[in-house]
Amino acid sequence: MAVREGLLALLHEGPRHGYQLKTEFEVVTGGVWPLNVGQVYTTLDRLERDGLVLVQDSQGQKTYSITADGAQALGDWWEAVPLDDPPPRDELMLKVLMAIEHGPAHALGVITRHRTALLALLQQRRRARPARSPKDGAGALAAALVTDALVVRAEADLRWLDLCEARLLNADDPTTGDTR
Repeated sequence: MAVREGLLALLHEGPRHGYQLKTEFEVVTGGVWPLNVGQVYTTLDRLERDGLVLVQDSQGQKTYSITADGAQALGDWWEAVPLDDPPPRDELMLKVLMAIEHGPAHALGVITRHRTALLALLQQRRRARPARSPKDGAGALAAALVTDALVVRAEADLRWLDLCEARLLNADDPTTGDTR
């Protein structure tokens, strides 16, 4: 999670106090990623160290503002497109690949257990979709978008497990995936 960039995005709108940043971060992300206030201040300390924010202390209360370098770093983040080269480390993918090395029966068992768990999770997420309309505000829209992303990812993982199972069942040598 890009807490660093999230805080910079909020500071780009204007100076804020640390706790205010925590609260606004949680509202903007629909409350999906609650932040520990200690994490906020640790991140702000690093941003200050790196010259991306300035701190003003007034009567014991610190106010943070973004610097020109911070605005540039934020602009770079907005422009960057995450690439999958090499593919990101994914626990499910790693587990299935490792399971294949222990034989097709073991791998198919791992796939079946994960498919069952993912189907239950998918149903849970579909039921948990926010009852509020995205028109109810930024928090409701964020919560709806995050739930949509989680549902789509679970559906993609299920599809990938189906492909893994089909390749294992059709492969003459399940450790290589070679077919005749």
